[in-house]
Amino acid sequence: MNAQENKQLVMQGYQMFQSGDIKGLLTLLSDDIEWMGPDSETIPFAGDYHGRDQVAQYFAKLEQAQDVIQFTPLDFIAEDDKVVVCGTSSWTVKANGQRYDNPWVHFFTIRDGKVASFRQYNDTAAAERAYTALKSASLQPGSTLHH
Repeated sequence: MNAQENKQLVMQGYQMFQSGDIKGLLTLLSDDIEWMGPDSETIPFAGDYHGRDQVAQYFAKLEQAQDVIQFTPLDFIAEDDKVVVCGTSSWTVKANGQRYDNPWVHFFTIRDGKVASFRQYNDTAAAERAYTALKSASLQPGSTLHH
């Protein structure tokens, strides 16, 4: 596949995520996908996942932990087998109602027409504050936390 076809594959994955078609999204991943994200002891879905089954577990944990308010990919940059996407999102933590905003960068590697590697970069500080908000008397349930 060329860079534009790789970009289209990634765009299709985002469309599936946004429409809630996680089963369809998983078909775009290689069997041995490396799914990497920042580590956090506070965020229940943080860390690395290996293989399509573990990535399915990632999406299940994400869905159990928080609701998406807004998820917007903004810029798509493709070269050879790499696609980089910059975007923004807003979430609500289900356990406590805290909302947080999260700008992000996703880095994809495509192999044989499938996503072989996904690496997520974002500021985890706002998410960690949202997940620990009830421990802090200075935050009120339902308030929005920014990065």
